[in-house]
Formats: sequence, C-alpha cells, structure tokens
Amino acid sequence: MTKADDLILFVQVVEHGSFSKVAEINSLTNSVVSKHIARLEEDLGVQLLYRTTRKLTLSEAGKVLYQGAKNVKQAAVEAIDAVYGYAESMVGNIKMSVPTISGDLLLANTVAEFCNMHPGLTVDMSMRNSFVDLVEGGYDLVIRTGDMDDSNLIARHLIDSHWVICTAPAYIERFGRPMTPESLVNHNCLQYAYQTTGASEWEFRGKHGNYIIKVAGNFTTNNAGSLRKIALGGNGIAYVPRCLVYQDILKGDLIDIFPEQVGKKLGIYAVYPFTRQAPLKIRLLIDHIRESYLAIGESF
Repeated sequence: MTKADDLILFVQVVEHGSFSKVAEINSLTNSVVSKHIARLEEDLGVQLLYRTTRKLTLSEAGKVLYQGAKNVKQAAVEAIDAVYGYAESMVGNIKMSVPTISGDLLLANTVAEFCNMHPGLTVDMSMRNSFVDLVEGGYDLVIRTGDMDDSNLIARHLIDSHWVICTAPAYIERFGRPMTPESLVNHNCLQYAYQTTGASEWEFRGKHGNYIIKVAGNFTTNNAGSLRKIALGGNGIAYVPRCLVYQDILKGDLIDIFPEQVGKKLGIYAVYPFTRQAPLKIRLLIDHIRESYLAIGESF
C-alpha cells in the first residue's frame, strides 16, 4: 500500500469507528488494517488514535490529520467513480500469470473459453512457477499456489491442491513397494525442485501432527511434467500434485502408494492488487476459474 492508501484506511477507521468494519469493507484482516494505521503513526511520529476495548478516540494530531485526509479519500472516491463505467465493462486486456501445472491442465482452456464468452476481452497469460511481482509486472491477476503473506494483495481461495506419492507398476515389480513412509529412504525418490519445503523433504500425516521424511534419488528437476514422464517410465517414485497424475492413477499407469498418509496440501489462490473494488471483468474471470477448478475438484 502507498501512504495515500494508509490515509484512506485511517479516514475509514475514524468514520466507522471500527477496525473490523474497515477490514470487512476492504476484504482485509483486522491485523492488516491495524498494521497500516500503526505504520502511518510511525511515519508521522505521532499517535493518531487512542484504542480501548469499547471505542476509538482521535488524538489532537489525529483530528488535524482527519480533516485533511478525508479530502484525500473523497478525491480518490470521485476519481474512481469517474471511471467506474470502464471498470464495469467487459472490454480491454487482462494481463495474468498462472502456475505451469494448472496452466497446462486447466487454465489455458478455461481462460480461452472466458475470452470467447466476452468478445471485447483479450488476455495475456504467462505460465511460470515463480512468484511474480504484480505491481512491478503490471499484472491484473495472478493464480498462485502456496502461502499468501503479502498484505498489499487481495487473495481469494479457489481450491486446495493435495499431493501424492506415486510410481509405475514396473518400478514396484523391480524394487518392491514401500510399505511405510520411512522405507522410502531405500528407494529412488525423484525430486521436484520447485518446493518451498525442499525437494528431498516429503511431508506425511502422523498421529501427533505432520512430519518430514528426508529422501534421496538420482534425478531432480523443476519441471513437474518431466517428473511425471520419468515416473511413468518406471524410473523412480515421485512426489507431485495429485492433479498432475490423477488420470494416470485412474488408468493404473501410476500407483498412489500412500493415499491416506501424504500430508502436503497447498492452497490455490486468485491474487490481485489492493483496490477499492476489483473490476467486473476480473471478478467474473475469477468466478469462472473457480468454477472450473471445482468441476474437477476430485482430481485435486
């Protein structure tokens, strides 16, 4: 957020008398609103609000700031309202970035379908696993898998991605089937480098919470599609998102070794910059993407 955003939040807090109400209006958490007000106070070197369990009271400095800041808020509202019709139109370009697995599996067709439904729209979609900078890159929408910790962004949860440990029947015929997660240390575990927890650290559910087994193998890649092909060839055991290999498991080309024990689950989110309200075309595209995910929810 910019300092102008902080000022607008400050004015809203004063006018509504509630951090929680302002958080609800802006689709933020109470802690995020509180953090931005605290940052404003720190930047200015003064206390703006006295907070008790019952009410908020303006300090003298807060009263002075409110008189000027409410003009900033009003100017922002008027500027936004002036172009509101543009925001509500289904025309123009959407620049977005999506993960490679979801892009190949689902999103390319889903987004193309959305464009066909709205002839005035064009979409520029890049596929990459790395987290892009929405503001610096000029992105309108990003689909991300993983934890969302940037308070300057709005994140809408779409679905959870569950992971599986799988291998081909040919590998089991040659080397046997691991019977426990601990026995994986005796097997060739193919490693997916694009993991925040580490390619060799595989997560399992236990009686007392999730735990990690450290595995090893002769092949590591940052491309999940390549990992799938190598596993299909009987060359090792892979730890990958279930959606990537769901059809292979259904056909019996791959075997889900620990269907009830794998602990890794990552949220998939639609992410866009902090705004008063996302444009209609972005909101409808997010809805369309979410419906497409849910339609094949069993594969996730």
